[in-house]
Amino acid sequence: MPNGYTILADAIVIIHAAYVAFVVFGLVAILLGAAMNWRWTRSLAFRITHLAAIALVCLESIVGVMCPLTSLENSIRQRAGATRYPDDFVAYWAHRAIFYNFPPWIFTIAYISFAILVAITFIAIPPRRPSRTTHSF
Repeated sequence: MPNGYTILADAIVIIHAAYVAFVVFGLVAILLGAAMNWRWTRSLAFRITHLAAIALVCLESIVGVMCPLTSLENSIRQRAGATRYPDDFVAYWAHRAIFYNFPPWIFTIAYISFAILVAITFIAIPPRRPSRTTHSF
């Protein structure tokens, strides 16, 4: 029976998976948006947020810092008395989708390569700056 800590840890896994999905599918949306002429994918705020999200992941990887969401989840799971991930369906699959057992340098290369691709889209598919509206009195 899951306790409050287990449920909170599972929620953090879902938030973590949403962050990963934003980074990955954000790039897909930018590329599709360029082809389909979707205005929202050229939003400066969206594009900066997207670039910052992958840049943060790269920085953590280069510096060798564990992701704060992973640290928080592990801490909460320890408080719950868990030593492994639960068999809860959503948390189990969200966790499996975002964590793999590879050497850290492979992740660093993957993150940096993805960040470079995101940065290239800034040049190839530039975001639109918000238009300044003039008010007449």
